[in-house]
Amino acid sequence: MTDGSKDKAAATPTGDPWLLTPGPLTTSPAVKQAMLHDFGSRDGHFIDINRRMRERLVAIVGGAAGAAAGDDEEFVCVPLQGSGTFVVEAMLGTLVPADGKLLILVNGAYGQRMAKICRTMGYAFEVQEQPEDQPTDVNALERRLSESQDITHVAAVHCETTSGILNPLERVAEVVQSHGCSLLIDSMSAFGALPLDSRKVRFDAVAASSNKCLQGVPGMGFCIARKTALSAAAGNAHSLSLDLVEQWQAMEGNGQWRFTPPVQVIAAFDKALDEFEAEGGVAGRGARYRENCRILVEGMRALGFETLLPDHLQAPIIVTFKTPVDPRFQFEVFYDRLRERGYVIYPGKLTVADSFRIGCIGDLGPEQMRAALAVIEAVLGEMGVSDRSAAAA
Repeated sequence: MTDGSKDKAAATPTGDPWLLTPGPLTTSPAVKQAMLHDFGSRDGHFIDINRRMRERLVAIVGGAAGAAAGDDEEFVCVPLQGSGTFVVEAMLGTLVPADGKLLILVNGAYGQRMAKICRTMGYAFEVQEQPEDQPTDVNALERRLSESQDITHVAAVHCETTSGILNPLERVAEVVQSHGCSLLIDSMSAFGALPLDSRKVRFDAVAASSNKCLQGVPGMGFCIARKTALSAAAGNAHSLSLDLVEQWQAMEGNGQWRFTPPVQVIAAFDKALDEFEAEGGVAGRGARYRENCRILVEGMRALGFETLLPDHLQAPIIVTFKTPVDPRFQFEVFYDRLRERGYVIYPGKLTVADSFRIGCIGDLGPEQMRAALAVIEAVLGEMGVSDRSAAAA
């Protein structure tokens, strides 16, 4: 849509708005259709879906290839009911032992959330924090690990959704490995679109979910863990339902979940993985998102907006734009008018600057990104926002 009229709202093929958010996000009609069936949790067909899902997820990080080199290089996938935060808590609570100490690399809300999880669990931890518009300082990490001999584990966020920044995960992994520590990764908003190869990046576990770059629906997270690290973690868990070792052992034993699984979510995810593979896996999915991001950033800059991040730090997942200095710009009005026309964006979550965010992921492409830009331009005209520059820092 290009004329900005309120009575001609854009819509997906199913009549829903386009979600320009970091998740939940727009899913394909086929993924939605896959949820319209009921399965028994002990049904053979459903057990086959679970086995296939777990194998495919391990393959995305190259974890199955390591099995030929010995158990130390073999990874397993442990799915878990709930949102991404559930599986991050399960990863930390299972893999960090009671006598361990975690260093959390923080440059946004999701690193801070890991700290809150550890504080709630009573785990020993430290924080290395950078501002939200700066990537993890690898030199500071080197110094911290050299000075703190009691740190056993390091937790890092792959792409921090607070700002959209891409953290230098490969360099982080090199430093962590050189100090004999275990790396745990929150790759929630990057997994499936940004490369993460276990043969190139040394980590013991990575957590992600069904409803981000793999374009399923919310309701399930998963942890892909090194088999030896998971085996050594037996008895660590602070929670019955979030015990990844017991969940893994149950699935290895009979292919079933310990507690009622989200069967429709998993059926939809199986279809989403079909689409992911048909698109070319990480390379194909990432290429579409990068093009979405390029169109969005160039278009918004052409309208006068300023991005929070320089291009070399920007991941093609979600982009943070600084709020215009023009007093006629009110985010709530801007949001509502875009929503009326079929586009949902996201508020800002920064402390370093007033901002809002627009996502590049989900079942959308260049046509939707260009249409959204046209609607944004029309709405700004209606609001009388002529100065889209940001306030001086």
